[in-house]
Amino acid sequence: MEIKKSLFDNLHNFFGFEKFKGEQEAIITSILSGNDTFVIMPTGGGKSMCYQLPALMSEGTAIVISPLIALMKNQVDQLRAFGSSDSIAHFLNSSLNKTETAKVKQDVIAGETKLLYVAPESLSKQDNIDFLRDIKVSFVAVDEAHCISEWGHDFRPEYRKIRQIIGQLGENIPIIALTATATPKVQQDIQKNLQMQNAVVFKSSFNRTNLYYEIRPKKNELKEIIKYIRAQNGKGGIIYCLSRKKVEEVAETLNINGIPSLPYHAGLDANTRATTQDRFLMEDVQVIVATIAFGMGIDKPDVRFVIHYDMPKSMEGYYQETGRAGRDGGEGSCIAFYDQKDIDKLAKFMKDKPVSEREIGTQILNEVIDYAESSVCRRKQILHYFGESFNEQGCSSMCDNCRHPKERFEAEYDLLALLKLIQKLKENFDAEHIVNILAGREDAEMNTFSHDKLEEFGSGKERGAVVWKSVVRQAVIHNFLVKDIDSYGILKLTKSGKSFIEAPYSIRFSINTDFDKVQTTEEDDIKAGGGALDDTLLGYLKELRKKTAKQKNIPPFVVFQDPSLEEMASQYPVNLEELKQISGVGNGKAMRYGAPFVELIKKYVEDNDIDRPQDMVVKSTVNKSSLKVSIIQNIDRQIPLDDIASSKGLGMPGLIQEIESIVLSGTKLNLDYYIDDVIDEDRQDEVFDYFKAAEEDSIDLALAELGEEDYSREEIQLMRIKFLSELGN
Repeated sequence: MEIKKSLFDNLHNFFGFEKFKGEQEAIITSILSGNDTFVIMPTGGGKSMCYQLPALMSEGTAIVISPLIALMKNQVDQLRAFGSSDSIAHFLNSSLNKTETAKVKQDVIAGETKLLYVAPESLSKQDNIDFLRDIKVSFVAVDEAHCISEWGHDFRPEYRKIRQIIGQLGENIPIIALTATATPKVQQDIQKNLQMQNAVVFKSSFNRTNLYYEIRPKKNELKEIIKYIRAQNGKGGIIYCLSRKKVEEVAETLNINGIPSLPYHAGLDANTRATTQDRFLMEDVQVIVATIAFGMGIDKPDVRFVIHYDMPKSMEGYYQETGRAGRDGGEGSCIAFYDQKDIDKLAKFMKDKPVSEREIGTQILNEVIDYAESSVCRRKQILHYFGESFNEQGCSSMCDNCRHPKERFEAEYDLLALLKLIQKLKENFDAEHIVNILAGREDAEMNTFSHDKLEEFGSGKERGAVVWKSVVRQAVIHNFLVKDIDSYGILKLTKSGKSFIEAPYSIRFSINTDFDKVQTTEEDDIKAGGGALDDTLLGYLKELRKKTAKQKNIPPFVVFQDPSLEEMASQYPVNLEELKQISGVGNGKAMRYGAPFVELIKKYVEDNDIDRPQDMVVKSTVNKSSLKVSIIQNIDRQIPLDDIASSKGLGMPGLIQEIESIVLSGTKLNLDYYIDDVIDEDRQDEVFDYFKAAEEDSIDLALAELGEEDYSREEIQLMRIKFLSELGN
């Protein structure tokens, strides 16, 4: 009773809370009683409280082993904000200089520090071991404990040395290991490695009822993402990409399209990452685009969406990253874009790894494929993966498969055929091999075992491999089969599976063909479009362009080119910001000529009650904006164009195309320094006068009029760029 009172008093006095969350009270009591304690608790469940409060209540200093500097800093800052002194919590890692390290050790020795955060790499340094051996360690907390396991999604070899080092710090030091994601296999691995098989285990439900899960085919994904975020009215979110390059590209595209975003990945310096994290917490930016380096321990409760631009490498990774949405119990949408090509790339990365590591990685990846392509309740699949049973009725349509149920079919015969084949082959093969037999697919393994001679080979050919994969997945989820992880995913019959063979009964499965033939575009550029061309509006826009051109004494094509007007007539931009999204417009042209055009379009939309396309065209500078900036800078420095073309690996035609794009978007460029060297003044005047009187800016027409024997295509292009830049921008 006294401990309980003390617990609640400290909870209220230090953190300001009146009650504990979930099993926090029992967990804290366990570690205060000196027990090894293992905590498996989803993100947002309050794991950090489970070691922070007992550390404050215990004699000595608790050592908290944490994998990321950002996570340590975040938690130390929070603890200092709650406490009366900065010395109450410190971190010891490579980011500190000698003076700062000495200050940390001084505060710990003085007994002022209750929590000391240490990276596993710092913990293994002999001088740190010697220092920690001489202080009173209340207990050791191993945060993100899944890093211990090769089956975990963030395996860190340094974590496997932790037990050995704790042994050097003293006898009978209690350990509390904590993770937000642990399959039964990972759980066993953690306990075995930390030698805490007798630990008191607390496993909370992995069900996050407030999160909505959805998988979308990866097609026009950037356009989809921008459309989605614009509809969020400023709510904050995280987008995860697998590569640093893609992180930079996506963040840049979001910014160009008016969504304040910052990139975050391990290639950025520590100061930039810390600033980025702080700006997200302070809501200076709406979106963080990140690799998995971002998010571990980030205490932002109101992340409203988590988008996976690329599917993650594991279900643990997916669950932990989606878990950063809605930590306050409010709405949280988790959308992932799936394409088999991305999975193929991940599989390719593993081909040079040791056999055992490759086998483990392949199985982990197959779980991601099963999840993405499946037609059953997403929540049921996630919870099944973490060893938890769930009735899909409890999903309450909080996943795409429950909200939009897929086609269902009578599966009694298919399931029976599948289970009988597995039984006949003495439960010695994985899902891929079994599916290939039923679908009649030839491969090397089929010939090795002569399974192409089985009567079952090709017996389900008309059903197709997609259906058989779905049957296998649902047989596992409904507990007719189990994957033997230790034997590389071999399918084994469960008691229920054997019973079904003896006494089959009617059962309905669902099928998802959305991902069977997902076509992906090789180009990252997002094409304009989305609405049908409005010929009436296009006519009005051309009249306005003609009138504007007459007033300015310039040809109409200098104001806006035809493709830009056509896009306006299908997308209906009604303000300058939307007009800037139209290709070939840009900031310069929008400001110079845009006002009357958007006024005309706005009045037309109102007068004709037009239902505008919701997916406004997205402006893309992916892979190109940095190139354009560099070209502009080089031209400003008057670097010869052929030198710029050579240094950028573009060739002269490619460079001219890029320069045209820059000028057409409204940026003024002065190419006189180059043109004056290659085209004499009289010939320049002749081309300039031609374009001034021309109806169109066609290069072919100009060549025909001016004479191909007198001018090259390149010369005409350069002069057209000069003309458009001087008169139009």
